[in-house]
Amino acid sequence: MPTRDDAGPGAGRPAVPGAASAASPAPARRASVPRVASRRAVLIVALTAACLIVLDVLTKVLAVAELSGRTPVEIIPGILDLRLTRNSGAAFSLAGGATVILSLVALVVVGVVVVTARRLASVGWAFVFGAMVGGAVGNLIDRVFRSPGPLRGHVVDFVHIHHWPIFNLADSAIVCGGVLAVILSLRGIGLDGTRLTAAPAEPPATNPTATNPTATNPTSAGSAAGAAGGGADSDPGPGPSAGSAPGERPPASGGRHEGPGAR
Repeated sequence: MPTRDDAGPGAGRPAVPGAASAASPAPARRASVPRVASRRAVLIVALTAACLIVLDVLTKVLAVAELSGRTPVEIIPGILDLRLTRNSGAAFSLAGGATVILSLVALVVVGVVVVTARRLASVGWAFVFGAMVGGAVGNLIDRVFRSPGPLRGHVVDFVHIHHWPIFNLADSAIVCGGVLAVILSLRGIGLDGTRLTAAPAEPPATNPTATNPTATNPTSAGSAAGAAGGGADSDPGPGPSAGSAPGERPPASGGRHEGPGAR
């Protein structure tokens, strides 16, 4: 039976999956990577910082006790030796004389790290924050408690690699934390432990109505079939002519027409 198409053009056509995504660019999304609970990340920060602070204080105490008034102690000849120096600047003896400013900056950095650490869920970033806090606090202890006075104390440095400024364990922790932070950023790993990746673009789906218009509209298919049938009836073709009587054999096309009595 013929059907009634009241919905207008395009009605009844199925939605093409993936058509919307093919029209717009695929957004970036975060792919899951191994995550840990926030409390565990904060615990890693605290333990890393505490271990580095204890090691830094112990090594500085030993350096002052064993290296004061002595010539450099060769560890690897021509490469590494131990010599005691007092640094009024930042890591690797930079910004000498700015002890007060560096002490205040260290306090601000520690405060920011402590506040941000509550949002951590990444083991890698937990070690970064722990190294930063441990290094900053280790040198801050020297600036607060060593001579010549609070916030103006000189930091104890004792590790000397030839052709490189003398440094200590706290300086090494800060540098290693910075290198690890760069690696994590290049890999797209955020503080929440997820990785930023681009979503794969979906291939454009083929519209079935574009390749076969009559596949989804039975009314159109019936109309097309009726039109084809009507065209076939209206074309006389090689069949009997309109004026032939029933039972009369039509003349053969292209043959010789003989009149009555012709032999």
